[in-house]
Amino acid sequence: MRLVIGLFGLLVLTACGGVRDDLTVSPEPIGQFRLGHNIAVTPDPERGPFSRKATAEEWNAAMRQAVADRFNETRFPGDAYYHIGVAIEGYVLAAPGIPLVYSPKSVLIITVNFFEDATQTKLNEEPIQLTVFEPCCSIPFLGSGLSKSREEQLEGLAFNAARAIERTMRENAEWFGGTPEVLPEDETIVEGNVLVDDPDAILPDQSPPATN
Repeated sequence: MRLVIGLFGLLVLTACGGVRDDLTVSPEPIGQFRLGHNIAVTPDPERGPFSRKATAEEWNAAMRQAVADRFNETRFPGDAYYHIGVAIEGYVLAAPGIPLVYSPKSVLIITVNFFEDATQTKLNEEPIQLTVFEPCCSIPFLGSGLSKSREEQLEGLAFNAARAIERTMRENAEWFGGTPEVLPEDETIVEGNVLVDDPDAILPDQSPPATN
């Protein structure tokens, strides 16, 4: 079993590589965007089914770090400051399952708002709600509960949430003085709250194994 899990883990790392390497590439600018305030709050998050626990402080720190890594002034040295505010609304840090039988998925639900520093105005009329899955969860029979620690799951979700924020910004680049982009679909990023809209997306078709 250990050998099988090890091989599955290698498959996951291979599948993750391209997504996780994107911070090493110099991005195209998003209009005049330059990161001002980097705000993350976790007021009262919903912890989904079969989830490990994480504190508000852990989520806030992970989210701020992911935003700072992606939007630092070396990568986006624009001429105008904009602020990003993120609220953690819910999460699942998948507990270990059984490969090929029961492997719940890890997800993070956030809302994000953008503000222009010069005018002190909010750029999006309504808060933008997004659900992100771990970038390495494309292998359906292996949940990250077996291959990753709680801390690694949390960091991976925050990383992908920052990716989702960048996608939203590019699709609405006029907010930052740029030209909107049409991006290919990303199955690890969806609009809305999957815990409410589609809870079956988190749980596999199988039932969890019986516990004594």
